[in-house]
Amino acid sequence: MDGLTSEHLSNSHPILSCILVKLFNLMVLCGHIPAEFGLSYTVPLPKIADCRTKSMSCSDFRGIAISSILSKVFEYCILDRYKNFLTSSDHQFGFKKKIGCPHAIHTVKNIVNRFVDGGGTVSVCALDLSKAFDKVNHNALFIKLMKRRIPIELLNMLICWLDNCFTCVKWDGIFSAFFKLNFGVRQGSVLSPFLFAVYIDDLIDNRYNGYSFFVILYADDILLITQSVSLLQDLLLTCELELSWLDMHINIKKSCCLRIGPRYDVICNNIVTSNGQALPWVDELRYLGIFIVAARTFRCSLDNAKRAYYRAVNAVFGKVGRFASEEVVMQLVSHKCLPILLYGCEACGLRSSDVRSLDFTVNRFLMKLFKTTNIQVIEDCVGFFNFELPSSLLVKRQKNFQLKYYSCENLLCKLFQEM
Repeated sequence: MDGLTSEHLSNSHPILSCILVKLFNLMVLCGHIPAEFGLSYTVPLPKIADCRTKSMSCSDFRGIAISSILSKVFEYCILDRYKNFLTSSDHQFGFKKKIGCPHAIHTVKNIVNRFVDGGGTVSVCALDLSKAFDKVNHNALFIKLMKRRIPIELLNMLICWLDNCFTCVKWDGIFSAFFKLNFGVRQGSVLSPFLFAVYIDDLIDNRYNGYSFFVILYADDILLITQSVSLLQDLLLTCELELSWLDMHINIKKSCCLRIGPRYDVICNNIVTSNGQALPWVDELRYLGIFIVAARTFRCSLDNAKRAYYRAVNAVFGKVGRFASEEVVMQLVSHKCLPILLYGCEACGLRSSDVRSLDFTVNRFLMKLFKTTNIQVIEDCVGFFNFELPSSLLVKRQKNFQLKYYSCENLLCKLFQEM
């Protein structure tokens, strides 16, 4: 809102750092935050991919708050000083350094394989929270922080900050009137992800978690993994008790259950919420961008990734394919389209048939590009243009991912490394 960007700070006079240090220390000492630090404007971004042909409602948008660059610098300073009070469980994979979606996916695969190798059938439940970031109760958050015995100056600053948050909506270059945020944490803020992780951290009961069930979180994406249907029902009700205390509710339309193991196709009783709504048993569920399939072992469906790849590669070819050289088109495909096709594949443990299907998907486009159906010609072109197919890329990606996975500090990752 003040027109300042990060370039203003990085190219400013060195004395600015000294001035900001004195300002931030005074803010910590007084427990007061300037009113301008609570101002932001919200940019609505569509959640769904096809936002041009489908009718959309307010729930189909995600609001990203753009706040003052000076307030973000102050938030980084708070994290540097008080990071020990804002930690979360190792079952929470979101908002942590050197840990991403592939780590959570690979951990889920290891857990499922561990139970299935023992002869059991795993029951998995994916829970979606309705407007999780936007419904954080500030008083409940302060109680969670006080239980961690955070310093009084940090608590006073957060109370002052969250009680004076105002935002407006920017749409097509037009700003709305300002309105106050009485609850929720701003998506786009530096501190918000850590405060949200603290807010829902008690959802994970470390006393029993890991013996016969696991609760895996990535931000507000919750995955319940149990060895039996009855245990999954009990675990769901237990999670609902904590969520109801946090003023959060499960989105029944986006939550579902799935079974993996020898008896995956056996009809089971419905998993019912505390208010009597049943979660459907499905053959495929989406988790962190990948699609897990109900089968005898952990498997992922690649159909959606292939469709997204075809959309991306046809968009590139439709724009530049007629006048750009083949080398340019292949470079664009390699850097813009292949990452869409291979997203999360290094953590899924693909079968050889899946890898061959990925190569076939890419070769089909190359046949269109070079106007031939001779696979030998395509192989020669791949070699001449130094173009790597998914089979060769996956070998490198899997090797790099394994090194990252087993070298991170997460206890679950270390557990499966020892096993």
